[in-house]
Amino acid sequence: MRRIQDVGSVTPGASAVRDSGWAANAKFAVGCALLLLGLLLLIDAGAAGLTVSRAGLWAALAVLLFVVLLPPRVSACPGLLASRGLLREHIVRTDRLVSVRWTDGVARRLVLRDADGGRVEIDPEVLVTNPPLWRLLDEDARASHARGSLLCGATGMRQLSARIDRETAQAVFKVSDLS
Repeated sequence: MRRIQDVGSVTPGASAVRDSGWAANAKFAVGCALLLLGLLLLIDAGAAGLTVSRAGLWAALAVLLFVVLLPPRVSACPGLLASRGLLREHIVRTDRLVSVRWTDGVARRLVLRDADGGRVEIDPEVLVTNPPLWRLLDEDARASHARGSLLCGATGMRQLSARIDRETAQAVFKVSDLS
């Protein structure tokens, strides 16, 4: 499996761009898990029912909360986009995209597929809050569409582009006190 650090074969000298908000989200996940563990241990100790097995159960519950809250780490370079979770890294060649689609549900996801069978699911909010990631993905998706390999998803990319443009304009107005 190709790792995001192996960018030399795609574009010599290219540097990877990473999700700038991931560290804060990871700290939030750790904080929530530790807070839950502390509260459960405190309540259980106050009720005089804390045992080693129950403390282990509470620790397992806190670890489960951490796993659920920890977002995947998204990084990109020209031609590649990677999403690294706790156990696996998923990589897609963005210069060879064949499909970009939205999943509906509780949390919307952008699903990218390439011609080599690579598949990555990412939260579109990561692209909205990280313009360098969005620029790399958008340039490569446009190139894939121009070559004719992007068969499904040009509409989804336009929708995401419009959303990012709208939020960027709102941020500019807010910073310059024009809103």
